[in-house]
Amino acid sequence: MSRRPKKHSLTLRGHRTSVSLEDEFWQAFRDIAAKEGRPINDLAGEIDVDRGEDMGLASAIRLFVLRRLRAP
Repeated sequence: MSRRPKKHSLTLRGHRTSVSLEDEFWQAFRDIAAKEGRPINDLAGEIDVDRGEDMGLASAIRLFVLRRLRAP
């Protein structure tokens, strides 16, 4: 897997945006969405709403993934 972030497009509340994440984070994010039976765009939209103005979406997704993987 590549260590450099890869840009992917997401649709959040009807608007297209690009997010750059490392392959491992993309795969873990997709796995979480699949496990929850949710489209990745819906999950990203929820994270986007909750992240606040002082954090970028890519960072918020990384922290979301990390917290989910650490959860018991």
